[in-house]
Amino acid sequence: MAAFPTTRMRRMRAHDWSRRLMREHTLTPNDLIWTLVVSDKADPTEPVASMPGVKRLSVKAAADAARRARDLGIPAIAIFPHIDPSLKDENGREADNPDGLVAQAIKAMKDAAPEVGIICDVALDPFTDHGHDGLIEDGVILNDATVERLCSQALMQAASGADVVAPSDMMDGRIGSIREALDAEGFQDTMIMSYAAKYASAFYGPYRDAIGSATALQGDKKTYQMDPANTDEAIREVALDIDEGADMIMVKPGLPYLDIVARLKATFEMPTYAFQVSGEYAMIQAAAQNGWIDGERAMLESLLAFKRAGADGVLTYFAPKAAELLNG
Repeated sequence: MAAFPTTRMRRMRAHDWSRRLMREHTLTPNDLIWTLVVSDKADPTEPVASMPGVKRLSVKAAADAARRARDLGIPAIAIFPHIDPSLKDENGREADNPDGLVAQAIKAMKDAAPEVGIICDVALDPFTDHGHDGLIEDGVILNDATVERLCSQALMQAASGADVVAPSDMMDGRIGSIREALDAEGFQDTMIMSYAAKYASAFYGPYRDAIGSATALQGDKKTYQMDPANTDEAIREVALDIDEGADMIMVKPGLPYLDIVARLKATFEMPTYAFQVSGEYAMIQAAAQNGWIDGERAMLESLLAFKRAGADGVLTYFAPKAAELLNG
């Protein structure tokens, strides 16, 4: 490349039309997965204090959200449950209840907008009284016994109409076991989005408020979620999940782990997603409310960063607001 002054990089930045001509990445509603919390208590909505703008939704309100997603061009919604504490126990018995909140929400949303994909979190933490993603014995998270419960949970979700089950527990071997269980029951077309590289992060706090597990959590999740210092480990985790039958892979959290997104996409060339988690959302919203940043610009810039890193899409609480802006 010729040196300055022959080459002037600012020439192509001088006009809106020329910037658009050379733009390398674009963001559209097709890149968004709306993450929302359904509740058996919301009537019809209930604000989440640590996530300004986010509300827990009743089943009816979740159905309305599915229609809104359809109208905005958002392809899919990922749902997370907030249940009455009285329904929680050490084994998370409510996780696979075919008449429970999750099943009701899936059915209502698919009835309201069948063309919108429904993604269901497969994990026990919203349903356990100890707040962990797995079963516990003498303070140890049990891997294989937990996987059995996850298979039952995923089967209930598929039978209720979920299009995608998304194991977020980080137990070893759960993708293969869930795939085998789904296929054996005739759900061979149900997709698996694996939380393949989920880190033991400090950015999950507001989410735990949203689903009601923050005060229940005993200890931490470092024996099953990944160490934030590691990258090579993510390659091994994802390779195993792909080999076991994952259709899509996900990195969680998002912005602090863009290097992981880029490396996984380059290595595996699989449909790759990132989760812009509650803490990321809350920081942008709090700074915007204090007038420290332009909230809309920061939101869109953060979402575009995922595309630039190689993500095919983003799970985000910003989805409806971002889609409205992108649709003009």
